[in-house]
Amino acid sequence: MGKYDIGQFILFMVALVFSLSLHEAAHAWMSDRFGDDLARSQGRVSLNPVTHVDPIGTLLFPGLSFFTGVPLLGWARPTPVNPLRWRNKRVANFWVSIAGILSNLAIAIVAGITIRVLFETGVITFDMNPTSWMPIIPATTDDALARGAVTLLAGFFTLNVGLAVFNLLPIPPLDGSKVLSSVLPSSFESAIEALEQYGMILLFIAIFTGLFSSIFGFVMPIAFKLVFLGKF
Repeated sequence: MGKYDIGQFILFMVALVFSLSLHEAAHAWMSDRFGDDLARSQGRVSLNPVTHVDPIGTLLFPGLSFFTGVPLLGWARPTPVNPLRWRNKRVANFWVSIAGILSNLAIAIVAGITIRVLFETGVITFDMNPTSWMPIIPATTDDALARGAVTLLAGFFTLNVGLAVFNLLPIPPLDGSKVLSSVLPSSFESAIEALEQYGMILLFIAIFTGLFSSIFGFVMPIAFKLVFLGKF
């Protein structure tokens, strides 16, 4: 395991931990806005990673996946909510569920705009030997710090596009299933609740059959072209 691997891993974990922390904090903040202060009372409306990190889901599994290439799930500590305290339960369920997805999209948009601005100003350029979905490198220097900063920026973009798309999938316990239950007629609630008991099995099937990889492989080139619209 070389220094390059360790450096890449550290940058990957910085992007992952921050992105998951904002995702969970967004759920907590939105639930509080609808009258449920449970998550706030537990300190979850915070970007402090200590309040959100799950040792297995946030550290161990992503680490194994990074170094082995084995597709594994990653997660943070679930945000506690009490739907009985929500005002207008269906509306609250929609916004609390989608808040995390929107937070990841916000990070991806900010990172994408930053990448485009740096590209237009000549700070970064395309990597002619790409090894990632966002093949960019510093344009005028090979300094390790500069390369690390660009790698981190690209990581924020690709990781948050992936997190947003992943969590939009309507498979329990992903946010997409809760968003879907909020917009479907109430007659579907029992069917979705019944599906929840098989949610983790469905997730692992989707991961190990390559479904998620296929979706990610479809979405990322589109996201890349949106950032470099007119340049690629």
